[in-house]
Amino acid sequence: MTKEYWMDRWKRDETGFHQHVFNPYLVQYWEMLQLTLGSQVFVPLCGKTRDMIWLRNQGHSVLGIELSTLAIKAFFEENGLSANHDSGEKFDYYAADAIQIFHGDFFNLGKCDLKKISAVYDRASLVALPPETRRHYAHHMLHILPPATKILLISFDYPQSEMQGPPFAVSPDEVIALYQNHTEIRLLTEADILNENPRFQQRGLSRLQESIFLLTLHRPNQ
Repeated sequence: MTKEYWMDRWKRDETGFHQHVFNPYLVQYWEMLQLTLGSQVFVPLCGKTRDMIWLRNQGHSVLGIELSTLAIKAFFEENGLSANHDSGEKFDYYAADAIQIFHGDFFNLGKCDLKKISAVYDRASLVALPPETRRHYAHHMLHILPPATKILLISFDYPQSEMQGPPFAVSPDEVIALYQNHTEIRLLTEADILNENPRFQQRGLSRLQESIFLLTLHRPNQ
């Protein structure tokens, strides 16, 4: 998946992955992260997800990163927010009402950019990436996050041979393999969601499972 691929999808308005309602797993399980008011939450590959509004409404400040300016501008416009815009060396910055979005490449983020982060919400980032890029993504994420950061991660699993991603199939075993050396992993729930997603049935899937994880980065010397 090249940067151009995702830019083109936004240009062609091929955004079937976008949800107009708040993600029910986010609403159900977020309190398990036990964050204090004002904690900063990172949303990688954020697109224009309204889940950032929900997180802001819980009293958090939100930091997203996104390649497409179309997605960023649409997020603020569709939610009635007037964003301030500024430019830096690595990223352009859009911000309004406790939500800031970096315009740029996730892999250009450094520790200094995420030094205030307490939690990560990953609904559609890991599953948006092919296998080699997933490994790079997880490694980079674990390298730049502060110790003890918590990650609410939602993954999809299906027979990869039955459909070309994205979203790609990411099994629970792969999630464990990617993160186990650096985090405590807790599987919160698994659900068979094929009957609820006719568009995936139409694409030929025989199975579609969603898994929700709570990951907690190890502290130093742990």
